This record gives sequence, structure tokens and C-alpha cells, in this order.
Amino acid sequence: MFATPLLVALIVINFADLIFAVDSVPAIFLITTDTFIVYTANIMAILGLRALYFALAALVHRFHYLKYALAVVLIFIGLKGFYSFFFGKFDPYLSLTITIGIIAAGIFYSLWKTRGDDDGHGTEVKSVE
Repeated sequence: MFATPLLVALIVINFADLIFAVDSVPAIFLITTDTFIVYTANIMAILGLRALYFALAALVHRFHYLKYALAVVLIFIGLKGFYSFFFGKFDPYLSLTITIGIIAAGIFYSLWKTRGDDDGHGTEVKSVE
């Protein structure tokens, strides 16, 4: 059995998935300390991060301001961690509402700003008669 470049690529991709899943461990501890939930959430992160990345990469081209909304969501999650450390638990329903609101605002703002565009990049496609 020989190791080919395809095997090396597969190992690197799976290692990157594992690193990103380990990166999410502090985020899950903001939600719960239940061991079962922490393990299953990280397993789902390992299995789903690559597919989620490609879905978001495709959406970012259509929804130009979605990447800014996702950055604001990450900032909100960090601030929520500081809030939980100093003041106690943050209401999960309020957190979910704020997160969905930020992402929806990014999507709707993108749709509004690019309403006359065909490709979503700010360039109109004009027909030649």
C-alpha cells in the first residue's frame, strides 16, 4: 500500500476539520457543561463544518453583506461569553433572536442593495439589442 497525494490531501482536510471542531469547544461551554452535549456537538461540528463552509461560500457571493453579519454574530457570541462570566447565564431565546435578527438583517440588506443586479456583485448586466 502506497500513500498518494490524494491520501495526503484527505488527511490535511480532516485535520483542518478537527482543528475547527476543537476551536468550538469554548463556545459550547458557554451553553452547557453537560458532557454528552459537548461531545455530540463537537462530533456534529466535525461532520458538518465542511458542508456549511461551502454553503456559506456560495451564499456570500449572492449576499454580499452576509459576511459582515456573520462577523457581528461572532462578536455577539464573544460578548455573550463575557456577559455570562460576569453576570450569569444569558437568556437562550434572546440570544437566538438576536443571532437570527443579525443574519436576517445582513441577508435583507444585501437583497435591498443588489435588487437591480443579476449577479449580486454590484454590476448590472445590460442586454444589447
